[in-house]
Order: sequence, then C-alpha cells, then structure tokens
Amino acid sequence: MTEFTSGVKTILHNDADVFRVLSDLRKLELVKDKIPEDKLKDFTFDQDSVSFRVDPVGIVSFLVVEREPNKLVKFRSDRLPFDIFLWIQLVSKAEKDTRLRMTVKADLNPFIRGMVEKPMKEAVEKISEVLAQLPYDQV
Repeated sequence: MTEFTSGVKTILHNDADVFRVLSDLRKLELVKDKIPEDKLKDFTFDQDSVSFRVDPVGIVSFLVVEREPNKLVKFRSDRLPFDIFLWIQLVSKAEKDTRLRMTVKADLNPFIRGMVEKPMKEAVEKISEVLAQLPYDQV
C-alpha cells in the first residue's frame, strides 16, 4: 500500500462540530462550489457515500466504513480497479482548537504509483486545507 498523509491542520472549531459535518457527506454541499468542474464532474452524495467522475478514470465512489465520534471518519473506495482507503483523524487540543490529519492508502502497482504519486500528495494536502477552513459552527 502506498500512503499519502497531509500535514496537521488547525481548525478553530470544537471537535464535535467538525465531526458532525465531516461524518455526514450531505454536508459536502458546503464545498461543492470550491471543486473545479474540470477536475471532478457529476458530483453526487448522500449521508454515507460520495461519487464523482474523474476523466479518464470514470466514476469514483467512496463509502463511509467507520465513524468514531469526534475522532475519526474512515472511507473505502468503490468502483475502482484498486483499493483506496481514506482516514480523516481529529484531535481536540482545546474548546475551539481541533487538529485534522488526512491519510490516504492506495493499493497501487509501481507503474500507476509513478504517474499519480505527485498529484495524490497535492490533492491530499489541498483537500485537508479546504476542510480546515469550513465554517463548522454555521452548518
């Protein structure tokens, strides 16, 4: 498995609010307008899954497979020729100080890994930065 990990991000909201938003994928409506349509198309979601089209890959889906209140949301890929697991980890440091780290593990063969390693690292970092800036107390 190849692993991609974001830096630790500081979120100026309490861990309960952050978890409430990140564990219910319907809240992605908040960030839908921040996603470039040339990168992801046909973006759909419900409470436990998210799907989108990535050219030339096709439809990519992620399902929530584990929720640990105020600490962890874990996802597994669906409809891909290889497995991808994504963890969003939360740690409360103070009342309005939650730390977030995102980890992606992918079962990539060496050829594909060489092609996607740099874009995956950048994507994990960018997504974690967007998640750190959400208005969790307004949702």
